[in-house]
Amino acid sequence: MDLELAGRRALLLGAGRGLGGAAAVALARERASVALVARTRAAVEERARLCREAGAPQALAIAADATDPAQLERAVHDAAAGLGGLDVLVTLVGGSQPGGAEMDDAGWALALDRNLWPAIRATRLALPQLETSARERGALPPASVDAPGSRQQSVVLHVASIWGREGGGSMSYNAAKAALISLAHEQARELAPRGVRVLSLAPGSVLHPGGSWERRLRSDPQAVAEFVRREIPFARFGTAEEVGDTIAFLCSPRASWMAGACVVVDGGQSRSF
Repeated sequence: MDLELAGRRALLLGAGRGLGGAAAVALARERASVALVARTRAAVEERARLCREAGAPQALAIAADATDPAQLERAVHDAAAGLGGLDVLVTLVGGSQPGGAEMDDAGWALALDRNLWPAIRATRLALPQLETSARERGALPPASVDAPGSRQQSVVLHVASIWGREGGGSMSYNAAKAALISLAHEQARELAPRGVRVLSLAPGSVLHPGGSWERRLRSDPQAVAEFVRREIPFARFGTAEEVGDTIAFLCSPRASWMAGACVVVDGGQSRSF
């Protein structure tokens, strides 16, 4: 199925490896141009190379820390300038912060800086570009309710977690990811009239090189194996590519009537409806 992403320009935060890296390659295979942001220059340059090999007309590598407001502003500016505009924003910045009810303010601030603030700031920074693109493609609401709708909206996708929908992760991580899902829902309602479609995505446990589950598997393979058998009905981890392919679909005109939703990609792991 052609996802109709050819010619689209996508900015992905947290795309050096893992889910973000897989999403970038999935978009590249659909002939989208991509700007990749990650803290490690070597990783983001290698991912950009893979995107060009996969078919991206352009693949920009931008080394920046998306949790730093100044670096994030520079990254969004450089992405828009390099690609000639933006049609898609995907935020994949995050990380777990251990601690419970007695965690201090610094710990809570770190959790929110990792998981929530980059999405808030990046949306605000990219919005003028996304609105301009939507307007140029005729994606604003029609003049009458019975007029044919447009499939050409700009897209914002925030990657959260199943632990933003139910208990299971650390307290601050759960709270930050729940806030991210809420943010996407409310942004969707506000920005739809401006031609911008917003969603969130909740991955379950995914195994990929350099990820937290790989580290846990190395340190205690028996405990991890028992977790997988107990918690994941398919008795295996998800892959970054499975999540990346879903992200590409959600960012495409093929998903044009999906907005405000939190899409779960977890192999049946979560318990919530």
